[in-house]
Amino acid sequence: METFKSIAKPFSFLFGIFLLFANAMFLANAITHIHDFVVQATPVKRLCNTHNTITVNGQYPGPTLEVNDGDSLEIKVVNKAQYNVTIHWHGIRQMRTGWADGPEFVTQCPIRPGESYTYRFTIQGQEGTLWWHAHSSWLRATVYGALIIHPKEGSSYPFAKPSRETLILLGEWWDANPIDVVRQATITGATPNVSDAYTINGQPGDLYKCSSKETVTVPVNSGETNLLRVINSALNQQLFFTVANHKLTVVGADAAYLKPFTTSVIMLGPGQTTDVLITADQPPARYYIAARAYASAQGAPFDNTTTTAILEYKTASCTTKCSTTTPVSASLPAYNDTATATAFTTTLRSPKKVPVPTDIDENLLFTVGLGLNKCPSGASAQNCQGPNGTRFTASMNNVSFVLPSSFSLLQAHQQGIRGVFSADFPAAPPVKFDYTGNVSRSLWQPATGTKVYRLKYGSRVQLVLQGTSIFTAENHPIHLHGYDFYIVAEGFGNFNPQKDTAKFNLVDPPMRNTASVPVKGWAAIRFVADNPGIWFLHCHLDVHITWGLAMAFLVEDGVGELQALQPPPEDLPLC
Repeated sequence: METFKSIAKPFSFLFGIFLLFANAMFLANAITHIHDFVVQATPVKRLCNTHNTITVNGQYPGPTLEVNDGDSLEIKVVNKAQYNVTIHWHGIRQMRTGWADGPEFVTQCPIRPGESYTYRFTIQGQEGTLWWHAHSSWLRATVYGALIIHPKEGSSYPFAKPSRETLILLGEWWDANPIDVVRQATITGATPNVSDAYTINGQPGDLYKCSSKETVTVPVNSGETNLLRVINSALNQQLFFTVANHKLTVVGADAAYLKPFTTSVIMLGPGQTTDVLITADQPPARYYIAARAYASAQGAPFDNTTTTAILEYKTASCTTKCSTTTPVSASLPAYNDTATATAFTTTLRSPKKVPVPTDIDENLLFTVGLGLNKCPSGASAQNCQGPNGTRFTASMNNVSFVLPSSFSLLQAHQQGIRGVFSADFPAAPPVKFDYTGNVSRSLWQPATGTKVYRLKYGSRVQLVLQGTSIFTAENHPIHLHGYDFYIVAEGFGNFNPQKDTAKFNLVDPPMRNTASVPVKGWAAIRFVADNPGIWFLHCHLDVHITWGLAMAFLVEDGVGELQALQPPPEDLPLC
């Protein structure tokens, strides 16, 4: 034993030196990226009309940020627009840096016109495609851009390096001011006007008026492989996406690698990203890249148009004749093709066995869905233009979330300010009912509140997100800030813990930050609460978050500095 100790001590010392050296080398390769984001009104012409549109640095979509895993970012946001603004770095874990997460009145007060705020955070253990966007009112309609995380220096993709990489940002365009659209809906209590077009990299494409000359073109050479980084930046719509006559090999989603599989179409909810490889193996020509709505809510209005870009072969035989030929048409599923959407989401798998939490500390069930509020006493009929003189609302576990206005939730938590929120969000629906069946009208009107659910640091959480049929059932893309999670199962109908847990994949489920809860169905996710702070959970259809389909988790500090929320920065905006 003494001999072993005498050997172990110098070995331990040398190993410690090695770790310090390795860490120093890693830090030496890491880079701090410094950017200025100026939020401002910019004239933008689409669909024959020019509007003053809120943009970042005069660009629509905004600038692309490219970093490596391990890099840090410092982004000074200067607000020169007429509206309050915040920026959310969608999918970034923000370990202990909740002050940089961005949702308005959740982790910060908004950046007022004429003011600024610098977001500072580090990428830790993430690779792939994410994005950033405004998290104030409906500014996200035009204030968004890509955030691409490459592997650390010296590392590579888990697949052959493609010849090209192309960014595909799917968006949604209103031929009006989006802020006016949501304000009008808030006044009337009715649904907001649907968009006038979808876009690819800011352009609607050939199938819209006044758009064909500006259609985005993606060049390829015969035989080469292209990595398409597809982001659904649309405000209120899930989208099907395809490339005419080409197979898509899915290799990643939400900045996590996947077990590759091949498909002809993918479905993305707002907030989700998907990385696909395509090989230019078709006859040289021009092929439509296309996206259109997956609209699962029966009878609800939606934008039933199709946005296009063009995949164009650049071989000698195609260079002259192809530019004048009509692109090959793309075939997309019907707008209500839930079977295709489900087939895609249930095929996603992690590349290998992953550390899914098994011994669960918090077993939660949250209902998600719409509702209708009775017309308030004394209100005008003009303010109650929902069905039968009501106002639309939405909720989780019958609580319609109300944002604070005097403090952010994180500020109130960190400073111990009382009265801003309560920590009594229910762990299960207050009333059990047939969630996906015919729901009693007595359950259509939720309560309002600013409620959070408290989690101990390190607790292992299972959360079943249960869709409801209140007013209408639909697919809800639910996004959790500050965390990735494993989607261990999804299904239709009411979640049955006695039967449905047998379907759980605890070996290689996909890791995501936004889950598509099936129409009239449920999705089960698991994660470990290892990031202290207050983290928003909400539907990424912005019309639904406007109506209150949201809540927040309060994750307590653990033991020691490395398990505690960092202090707020000095330039944190004041309310």
